[in-house]
Amino acid sequence: MAATPIAVITGASSGIGAATARTLASAGFRVVLTARRKDRIEALAAELTEAGHQATAYALDVTDRAAVDEFATAFRSLAVLVNNAGGALGADPVATGDPADWRQMYETNVIGTLNVTQALLPALTASGDGTIVILSSTAALSAYEGGGGYVAAKHGEHVLAETLRLEIVGTPVRVIEVAPGMVRTEEFATTRFRGDTEKAAKVYAGVDAPLTAEDVADTIGWAVTRPSHVNIDLLVVRPRAQASNTKVHRTL
Repeated sequence: MAATPIAVITGASSGIGAATARTLASAGFRVVLTARRKDRIEALAAELTEAGHQATAYALDVTDRAAVDEFATAFRSLAVLVNNAGGALGADPVATGDPADWRQMYETNVIGTLNVTQALLPALTASGDGTIVILSSTAALSAYEGGGGYVAAKHGEHVLAETLRLEIVGTPVRVIEVAPGMVRTEEFATTRFRGDTEKAAKVYAGVDAPLTAEDVADTIGWAVTRPSHVNIDLLVVRPRAQASNTKVHRTL
């Protein structure tokens, strides 16, 4: 009997990461949930196990290379890596943006993705049929005012995916980039505005049906489960009400 394929999801404690874990578990993967918040991922692992799925929680900070390398030693073979850990901080213009915020966004979104991808690439290759998913953003493809630091970080992630795909072509590993537009989750905008729920709510005000975490997870699940010879290089997904980063239909 073939072993159950394993999928590692970073940033699995909430939002898109948690939804992706549920989606891939339902698709028959044994999911390994990583995030800094151990209590969150342990609760999710328990939920999935109770539902009859295979799930394991592992507390991990993707910016800690030594910890990532130690985590990677647990895998001789790996089917899927979903690089979801990331996030945005602040919405200040370039002229007044806090360099510390820019640095933190770059460390989490770009260096974190690099750390985990480098550490797990041997196991993905050893599987004979590996998939790397990099969750970027429409911010990776075009700029918008007040988003300089996040846009820069997501552009870095996009280039990482694009370059890696070129460098490992001919190996049994494909690289998929999923770039969501406006997604309403319980934490993304609130974290960006440092807990200011009023500012966070304004991001989605008047928008008919922003994407949900489950919408993006469904997209990731579809891309990952395509036949092995099919690579979804870049999949941009937005709500119908959003035409671009700066063009959103609002009913207000």
